[in-house]
Amino acid sequence: MPGELVECVPNFSEGRDERVVAALSEAVRATPGALLLDETADADHNRCVLTFAGEADAVLEAALRAARVAVERIDLRAHEGVHPRIGALDVLPFVPLEGVRMEVCAELALRAAGRLWKDLGVPCYLYEAAARMADRRNLAFVRSARVGAPDVGAGRHSSAGCTAVGARKFLIAYNVNLAASDAGVARAIAREVRESSGGLPCVKALGLELASRGQVQVSMNLTDYEVTPVHVAFEAVRAAARARGVEVAGSELIGLIPRKALEMAAGMDLLWENFREDMVLEERLRKVRGASA
Repeated sequence: MPGELVECVPNFSEGRDERVVAALSEAVRATPGALLLDETADADHNRCVLTFAGEADAVLEAALRAARVAVERIDLRAHEGVHPRIGALDVLPFVPLEGVRMEVCAELALRAAGRLWKDLGVPCYLYEAAARMADRRNLAFVRSARVGAPDVGAGRHSSAGCTAVGARKFLIAYNVNLAASDAGVARAIAREVRESSGGLPCVKALGLELASRGQVQVSMNLTDYEVTPVHVAFEAVRAAARARGVEVAGSELIGLIPRKALEMAAGMDLLWENFREDMVLEERLRKVRGASA
């Protein structure tokens, strides 16, 4: 594995059809120089998240190959799921991991958006460090009705919609599941803990229903885990839930987590439902590098 390492974490609007999820993963695996680190799919969200890494050009090629599968096999006109989305390939972020500046990832995002439009006819919005407009740094605004015309391309792809392409810091996708079935409770807690409503800094949160589990969920993105660590977000949700007479059922990680984030939460019981040691970013990189040597 080279010294310069870019991570890519595309989110696709398909989490129920195992054949499509497998095809998306295979598109990445088949790309020389791109190493697939993780694959997560959820039926309630109807969404899958891939995590892969490599040199910039290899990562770009893998993202485009997976995007082609998404455009060919995911039709938003027939899509149902609790997670917000604007496209078959909903978001495509590039993350500097090792020896790469954020500016390089922002340029990579612009190249990816140009190719998505030219090769697949998918218009793109640029967000976070790749944004051309200040208000489009926020992904929630990009998904809103106020966003306006795409930054690259025009209109919407008839079946694949649009894609938000960006460059950002490492993000921890973290969900806290509640022993309750009232989605209103989860939405209220999400409003209480997220930064945009005056809650925790560097926390984005949604309240979602998990029909298959008979539960609701506070789904969070921790955009800077050193500012708001995982255990702080967990305790804030648990306190807000208990204030409403609801207990936490468990928490789950989507994708990977840096070892430092776990060390910061040492001694805290986060009621993990799915955590495994190989979900630690450094451990996964070590294993994948060893397998590819």
